[in-house]
Amino acid sequence: MTKSIMLVGVGGQGTILASKLLTIGLMEAGYDVKMSEIHGMSQRGGSVSSQVRYSKDQVYSPVIEIGGADMIVSFEKVEALRYLKYLKEGGTIVANNYKMESVATITGKAEYKVEEVDQKLKELNAKVINAADKAAELGNAKVMNIILLGTVIKGMHLEDIDWEQIIRDNVKEKFIDINIRALNEGMALVS
Repeated sequence: MTKSIMLVGVGGQGTILASKLLTIGLMEAGYDVKMSEIHGMSQRGGSVSSQVRYSKDQVYSPVIEIGGADMIVSFEKVEALRYLKYLKEGGTIVANNYKMESVATITGKAEYKVEEVDQKLKELNAKVINAADKAAELGNAKVMNIILLGTVIKGMHLEDIDWEQIIRDNVKEKFIDINIRALNEGMALVS
């Protein structure tokens, strides 16, 4: 059976790196994996999404259909709502309790309604975590994406893959230890 995961956020948050590490790990574990990514004006605070589909059988398309995502992991909480139509019934939402202003809100063309966003996430039973705070505690705000990757691994029951080795093989040497700690922090956030 094919599983589908969406990682969504705003440009510069590391959604693409997290998706690539996830894809590499799944491939090394023997899954057929398809990944697609969309960079929506990412350097200007635009929406970024990655779609990862995997199975022990053949996966025919990298594209997740509306209502087809088993899990949505949002690196910025508004993005969880933007991609909500892709979540399948009974699917899981993990939302990073992180607010990142877009160009539209900075220029006053749109309003970021925090209370409404928080209420909607609560209604959806989203698992809201503070990955940015955890990353700061670890000493590097940039590992927020690896913390969120840890939530995917735990949430999709993929702990049997050697993720530490995946990090060792694909992250610059000086950042390996902090990324492994971040991964473990992320897995601990999901029950």
